[in-house]
This record gives sequence, structure tokens and C-alpha cells, in this order.
Amino acid sequence: MASGAGKSAAFMLLVLNVFLYLIVIAIAAWAVNHGIERSHETASVLSLPARIFPIYYPFGNMATGFVVIISLIAGVVGFTTSITGIINVIQWNAPNLHAAAISSLVSWLITMLAMGLACKEIDIGWTESNLRTLETILILVSGTQLFCTAAIYIGVDDVVVRERGFN
Repeated sequence: MASGAGKSAAFMLLVLNVFLYLIVIAIAAWAVNHGIERSHETASVLSLPARIFPIYYPFGNMATGFVVIISLIAGVVGFTTSITGIINVIQWNAPNLHAAAISSLVSWLITMLAMGLACKEIDIGWTESNLRTLETILILVSGTQLFCTAAIYIGVDDVVVRERGFN
């Protein structure tokens, strides 16, 4: 991949991921807030195993709590790594691209965990529209993060070859 094409592809995917991760953060934060506000009134009548988890979600199914918490973590990590990745890709040298590559990989792995839990939530059954939106965006952002990680790793190889003079 040519240096300019790799840089522009990585940059555009990082910008797209910033917006997608912002949506994930907004929906997951709404779900956590809604769960906290409704926990006291709805969880007080539940049996003991259901009261162990500090936030009871009166919507969704039994996988909802895990999806919401992990997607909030994935959203925050993905947003911050995308912002720092944009800065690193703009500079386009080996040390910055190595930092962007490893942070992009970590972000993709956490996003894949959230996507896997979202797929389990889809498999279990009924969820309301906000959670279906979160599930859909998690699946979408896991794909764009994969392509972004690949573009950065290709850029790392290109920059290392150019800096060593093997071109």
C-alpha cells in the first residue's frame, strides 16, 4: 500500500470510529443510568442471585448487564485510542505508528468482547430498540476497527521499510 493511501485510509477509519464509539458511549451510558435509577424499585422484589449484581436492568434479558458494562468500557477505550490514533497517524513515523497499532489492536479486542456479548444477547431473545441499536453499532464498529487496525499495521510495515532504505 502506498504511503499516502494508507495514511488517508487509516485517518478516515479513525475519524469514523470516533463517531461510532461516541454513539456506543451515549447508548451504554443511558442504559447504565436507566438501570441505576430503576434498580431500587425493581430489584427489591427479586430473589438473592439477581440482587447480587449492583445494577438490575428492567429491560432486555439476562445478558444485558454484561453487554452494557463491557460496551461502555469498549466505547471509552475505543474513543480515546481513536483520538490518540489520529494524532499518531498524522505524524506518520515508526514510533507513533507502533503506538497507534498496539492501541488499535487492544481497542479492537475489547470491542470484539463487547460484540460477542451483544451477539449472545441477540441469541437469547427480545431486547428493546435502544439495545438493538447498541448491538448493531457494536457489530459495525468491530468491523471498522478491524480494517483500521489492518491499515495501521500495513502503514507500519511501509514506514519501517522506507526508513531502513530497502525501498
